[in-house]
Amino acid sequence: MSGPLQGVRIVDMTTVLMGPYATQILGDFGADVIKIEPPDGDTVREVGPRRHPGMSGIFLHANRSKRSVVLDLKTPGGREALLRIAADADVLIYNVRPQAMARLNLSYEELLKVNPRILYVGLYGYGQGGPYAAKSAYDDLIQGAVAIPTLAKQAGSDVPRYAPSAIADRIVGMAAVNAVTAGLFHRERTGEGQSIDVPMFETMAQFILGDHMGGLTFEPPIGPSGYSRILNEHRRPYRTQDGYLCVLLYNDKQWRKFLALIGQPDLMDSDPRFSSIVERNKHIHELYRMVAEIMPTRTTAEWIKVLEAADMPVMQLHTVDSLMADPHLDAVGFFDVVEHPSEGAIRSMAIPSQWSRSQPKVSRQAPRLGEHSAQVLGEAGYSQEDIRELARRGATRLAPNASE
Repeated sequence: MSGPLQGVRIVDMTTVLMGPYATQILGDFGADVIKIEPPDGDTVREVGPRRHPGMSGIFLHANRSKRSVVLDLKTPGGREALLRIAADADVLIYNVRPQAMARLNLSYEELLKVNPRILYVGLYGYGQGGPYAAKSAYDDLIQGAVAIPTLAKQAGSDVPRYAPSAIADRIVGMAAVNAVTAGLFHRERTGEGQSIDVPMFETMAQFILGDHMGGLTFEPPIGPSGYSRILNEHRRPYRTQDGYLCVLLYNDKQWRKFLALIGQPDLMDSDPRFSSIVERNKHIHELYRMVAEIMPTRTTAEWIKVLEAADMPVMQLHTVDSLMADPHLDAVGFFDVVEHPSEGAIRSMAIPSQWSRSQPKVSRQAPRLGEHSAQVLGEAGYSQEDIRELARRGATRLAPNASE
């Protein structure tokens, strides 16, 4: 194990994407992440392409640097095993509603009885002080709840559309990483564990409204909601003579250079719409439309050449397939083909951050279901006979040739 969280043990009761993405980051940072799975496993094990049952690509990309332990928490033996594992843990993180944890007799109060220093971290849909407290939540529902589809329509989509990524799951997952690491820092200073809630709705509402509250920020309001530049229908990849290109014109310097490139250098001083960022924002729809009308006059390669020569913000438009072959990602070693113990050669993504002293490192590839049940239960004090008995009773499941 290596990384800044070396020595931290995390009991991971999360499934699908939001929680597993958070705990993968924590695992990559060096924490010992023990993934607790029900007998049928995390449902995302079966989502998307896979060579073998239970080992889909999405699962592999969200569950490396973890150990898998199967526990049926609805059985007395499974619950008892969970508490014994948690007794020696620093963090327990879950992503079901708190009511479900209470029904399993695994509330914060129950965990405190075995480990008063534990961080008990809940990722779920809505804060428990409001009328939505008991509602279930998924990425699509939260995107809708915080207006992402309606903002897409305001920005030019023909109909309301979700972002084509599980953006809420991943943003809230990163918020959970922040909460866990800050909670660990607080405990390091005070010795105190605590319960931490990371609700999806409130986290994403803050994320979206930071851009779009606009004039509603003030009381009484001094203007409408919405960030006009972001909601501009022409804020999209510009069509060129032979394709598309991503170009951003924002500050005075960039606009002045662009106007010079298209042979209209005097516009910056003669047209009041260009005079300041305030005036440009007032007329941003007109100005971006002007850019959109000019871009088809040259090829993508021609635009890249002149814009880069002028030190202008420009980037090619990738597809997912071409992103996989991006020369920069290749140069920094972002992709690596590794040998998974059961799945063979797989393409793995690097840890993006670089550390001068405690560089995180992938500790292991995503585990098979129950691969580490015997190993972790042994660490919790169970004998081999105890473990076999738990398996016979259905409280745990041991993967064939599992680590012991």
